[in-house]
Amino acid sequence: MISVEGVLGRERTIIVAGMVMVTVLAWIYLWQGAGMGMSALDMTTLSLFPHLQHDPGGSMDADWLVVATMWWVMMVAMMTPSAAPVVLLYQRVLRHHAPASGASGGMSAWLLAGYLTVWLAFSMAAATLQEALQPAGLLSEMMLWSRSAWLSATVLVAAGLYQYSSLKRACLAQCQSPVGFLTRYWRPGRLGSFALGLRHGAYCVGCCWVLMALLFVGGVMNLIWIAALTLIVLLEKLTPAGARWGNLLGGVLIVWGIATLLV
Repeated sequence: MISVEGVLGRERTIIVAGMVMVTVLAWIYLWQGAGMGMSALDMTTLSLFPHLQHDPGGSMDADWLVVATMWWVMMVAMMTPSAAPVVLLYQRVLRHHAPASGASGGMSAWLLAGYLTVWLAFSMAAATLQEALQPAGLLSEMMLWSRSAWLSATVLVAAGLYQYSSLKRACLAQCQSPVGFLTRYWRPGRLGSFALGLRHGAYCVGCCWVLMALLFVGGVMNLIWIAALTLIVLLEKLTPAGARWGNLLGGVLIVWGIATLLV
């Protein structure tokens, strides 16, 4: 006889494997350039003050849909790992709540779909903003990093200050407590799972949207900045000292922003 724990373990393995596959494929797509005409490696550089770098000129021939897709795949690559705790806990609770239903894996997939849908909306907004910054000369049309000290400083200081805001802390608290989140917002069925994912995604965007805006400083397709932001999100959400990491980061970003205007 197959035990409930055995079925739970297999479903958990399948869900983890699926999330890993989605994340890896997203990173591969980014590495290849995400349809932007250049590989991400060619657009990657290590610089504290990207606006001082040489801009090779030229422009990318990418329409809004390609840019929005690039942003969404990037968000999938960066944010899927941080959603794993709530997705896996949801699957476990579903299995114990209705062990004979056999649908916990599917419900978890609906939750993840809702979560990533919110990041799709964010990506559409980010693509629209990018399309406005490039013609204005504030963003390199080829390398996608900031060309303006004032743009860089504004984003850096804003991101730093946001780390100390009550909205940031409220959203981060929801992201750090999967048990409390599921207890408070539990909904049954596929639509309920999708709505739960939407809500969790909204809290996640509320927690991280200004951090994601830092890509306009260092380069939208800069792999170093993407990897660094991914690590920051994981530290904030998944470690006991997440709030302290966030406060430390806030101070660093504010000083960095001021320094950007002084160099």
